[in-house]
Amino acid sequence: MSGWGGDRGRRDRALSKLPKKKLDKAVLYIDSTFNNTRMSLADQKGGVLTWSSSGSMGFAGTRKGTPFAAAKVGELIGEKATAVGVKEVEVFVKGVGSGRESALRSFAGKGIQISAIHDVTPVPHNGPRPPKPRRV
Repeated sequence: MSGWGGDRGRRDRALSKLPKKKLDKAVLYIDSTFNNTRMSLADQKGGVLTWSSSGSMGFAGTRKGTPFAAAKVGELIGEKATAVGVKEVEVFVKGVGSGRESALRSFAGKGIQISAIHDVTPVPHNGPRPPKPRRV
């Protein structure tokens, strides 16, 4: 039954392990690759309060990289953020995966104010050295 993302036990277990710290401003990091979507909620200094990924939500294989899995991760992190008392977040999005927008939309649907969105995807200026020409 697990593996399709609908396991309530994983969600309840994730919500039970919330930090005791209460704060109103936080930083949200979204790392969206082709294979997975990871989200971390941190305080202003960068200390991670809680995190989740589509793999830890029970999705497996190619389903981890889908926008649906990313939306489920965004919902869970949004619920955790409201439980900690977060009112406003600054978002740093990294990666080119298909879940970057859907994760942010589902997080914003929980009623938390988003102050800024930064794209911190690394872009190579020139890249690695190209291979030598092939000798036949």
